[in-house]
Amino acid sequence: MAISVAPERVLGPEASEVHSVRAAATLTAFTNALAVAMFGLVPGFDGGDSAVAVAIIGLLFITAALLRVFPGWRAKRIRLVDLSFLVGLLIVFVVQLIAGIGLQRNADNRGDLQTLCVLVIVCFLIGIERAWELVGGPNVGLVHQLVALMRERHESSKADDADGS
Repeated sequence: MAISVAPERVLGPEASEVHSVRAAATLTAFTNALAVAMFGLVPGFDGGDSAVAVAIIGLLFITAALLRVFPGWRAKRIRLVDLSFLVGLLIVFVVQLIAGIGLQRNADNRGDLQTLCVLVIVCFLIGIERAWELVGGPNVGLVHQLVALMRERHESSKADDADGS
């Protein structure tokens, strides 16, 4: 099996709106995780400030992405399920904003700090999953595997029924 990167699929004039936005969302997820984690390592620096700033930038990205794909969604070229990754990022940025504000108010709040640490990990995982999807990697999720197994068993039982009749 080989994986190839097809930049024309995500960049350029022939790229679909969804793939372009997914590529930008992937970069945003990675950048968010990297910025929050790196600024959190600076001695004496309040991690809440960077979390709030990057969350606001992320929310602006989500707004711009939705404005970009809205015409395609209205024209039914884009399905709602195709935009689920934006909903996931929206949730991450809202929670990050709340936790960041909590850290700005009380830098010793371990709960908000722990929330930001988990969100950094979530953003890396979102970025990895989206990057895998963008390069055309096979879907290896649990639900996908279970559906494939059920479909295979159903087709096998159909073949057995046809052989027996």
